[in-house]
Amino acid sequence: MEELFSKLLDISIENRYSKEEIDEINKAYEFACEQHRGMKRKNGEEYISHPLNVAIIVANLNVDATTVVCALVHETIDHGSSTLDEIERLFGVDVKNIINSLTNVNRLHLTDYSESSSMYLRKVLVALSEDVRVLILKLAGRVHNLRTNEGLSKDKQKQKALETWNVLVPIAARLGINELKEELEDLSFRYLKPDIYEEIESELPAPRVELEGILSDVMNEIIDSLNDHNIEYKIKGRVKSVASLHNKLSNGHVWSKIYDIMGIRIICEEESDCYLIIGIIHSLFRPIPKRFKDYIAMPKGNSYQSLHTGVFGPNGLPIEVQVRTKEMDEIAEHGVASHWSYKENSSKNIQSVMEQKLQMFRNIIEANSDDITNDDDFVDNVSSELLTDSIYVFTPKGDVVELPAGSTPIDFAYRIHSKVGDTTVGAIVNDTMVTLDYVLQDNDVVKIMTNQNSTPNKDWINIAKTTAAKTKIKAYFSKKDREEYIARGKELFERELRREKISFSLAYEQDKIDKLIKDLKVSSLDEVYLNIGSLRYTPFYVVNLLFENKNDVKDLLLDKVNINQNNKINYKNDIIVSGCDDILVNLASCCKPVYGDKIVGYITKGQGITIHKTDCANLTGVVNRLIDVEWNPNSDRENTKYICHLSILTNGINNNVLDIVTAATIRNVTVSGINEVNRNSNTYYDLVVKVQSKDSLDLFISDLKNLSFIESVKRY
Repeated sequence: MEELFSKLLDISIENRYSKEEIDEINKAYEFACEQHRGMKRKNGEEYISHPLNVAIIVANLNVDATTVVCALVHETIDHGSSTLDEIERLFGVDVKNIINSLTNVNRLHLTDYSESSSMYLRKVLVALSEDVRVLILKLAGRVHNLRTNEGLSKDKQKQKALETWNVLVPIAARLGINELKEELEDLSFRYLKPDIYEEIESELPAPRVELEGILSDVMNEIIDSLNDHNIEYKIKGRVKSVASLHNKLSNGHVWSKIYDIMGIRIICEEESDCYLIIGIIHSLFRPIPKRFKDYIAMPKGNSYQSLHTGVFGPNGLPIEVQVRTKEMDEIAEHGVASHWSYKENSSKNIQSVMEQKLQMFRNIIEANSDDITNDDDFVDNVSSELLTDSIYVFTPKGDVVELPAGSTPIDFAYRIHSKVGDTTVGAIVNDTMVTLDYVLQDNDVVKIMTNQNSTPNKDWINIAKTTAAKTKIKAYFSKKDREEYIARGKELFERELRREKISFSLAYEQDKIDKLIKDLKVSSLDEVYLNIGSLRYTPFYVVNLLFENKNDVKDLLLDKVNINQNNKINYKNDIIVSGCDDILVNLASCCKPVYGDKIVGYITKGQGITIHKTDCANLTGVVNRLIDVEWNPNSDRENTKYICHLSILTNGINNNVLDIVTAATIRNVTVSGINEVNRNSNTYYDLVVKVQSKDSLDLFISDLKNLSFIESVKRY
């Protein structure tokens, strides 16, 4: 064990830990040795070998000294006599909190081999891991466990491998810790698919041992040449893992087109040395055409930087060579774990990306905690967001934002801040105005236009890609609807009291209210109002219940529709429904009626009444469930606008956006989105506009048709 600990101290010195930090690591090692004295692992090794190896693995990731201390003492509670209070007293509150979370995570296991169980474990694991260092320790611990798995039964080995494959490999990939991800993937693949593992090994161009010998010879030749040029460097090589080869083959690659079975990485001090080293390598070995890639001059979207080239080695076998600086290598290999080692020196963009990765997990957890109880639903959400490709877009200030592929400006806005999302009115991408359903691409520069008086649109739920954005939009409308329902419920309740000539003081006696709350099985008087306002209970039923005269709860919506069809009431809403003054109404998203259109109501199941234009195609053949409605002439016309879509065909390919927006401004029409499409010698514009009435819309369309470059305008 002393040899392992000496290795750990060497890495600690190389990581430039302070004397105080190294003293703390020494203390943690002595404490762990005492706690695990006499204990053996299932493979027969001394138990202290596990925390020591975990500490070495995390130290090689250049994490902070606190993480190394945690690695050394992380088993002293479950496999020792230590307590959290003792950990805090000896090593501080940070170490205690990390150990507490890690202990909770380590006590979770798959209940079966199903994907849903794996997802449930990942869900709880990430929720518990408030500090990313907990996940780094978990990943490192699993690496060592799989390396030394021989003490377990075959069934237990397979179960651990499945848990690793389904749970830990995707987390390591999302956090960008490629060094651990690749080893975890390969170790678990060996246990899960031994037949395929052996088949791929047998199809290598030469036995793995022979390939490693060839690689060593090539590296020695490179080393001699680099030494002659007095370049400071580190060099390492690897034969590609079976799991990585399996992934490539599964994605359609053929053996003859896989050029990185053998790989060499050279890490140097200066960026200029990278180009010099590539030149030296090309002088030693024949380059493979079209395999040179400069990701230093043109970094990938996730800030990855490196020079790549392919060369023919001995016997014509291809070898991939990567050359990068030390900092570039840290970011590429250790991902979020490198946050501590480059805390002060790395770019703001890189830190931002790494910190966002774990937050993406937490957003999914929080978004689904209330709405989704079925593990399979959770699988769908995680698969569609976290396990797909990511894109990296930028704010106008240059800050990078990571989003799942397929995201829109709405997702970007809500990722910045909920307030930004709620007040979004438009987006500019790469200096061009785009619609809010525009699909963002890698390296887009996105500017969100906001208006403090604007609010979200329910259609955004279908446009947004991320669960976090969808949830925040739903939360906005849920809160808004709740407040409106409570206010409406109170008004209806008190109106019913007046109709029954019951004094408010009598109705609001505390014992009566308490009994009403208990009978309705709600938590507060506001909940009573909410149930009335949302049409779950009629005010008549609640008042009767309040005074012990219970009636059956009726379907209020259909009841009101059938009573007094000819009674028209000027209610405060934009729409007057025949015979009703307190029914929830929504404007249909298919035909988007505006004030002045001929309209009809459709009685939905549980969602109030949806208002359509009378000529809406979706109502063709519908007879039942229709009800007479009309626009309320007494509603607030000045402050109400309606959304509709226009399709404009122009006779050229010139940019006419300014003329269109100017025409809209003159007519007090708000343009909230423009999508431009060039086809042959024509340009089409899809406009999303907000208008006060059909009259103002018609005037705007007439103005557009009078413009010389416009051939047609259609509302759809």
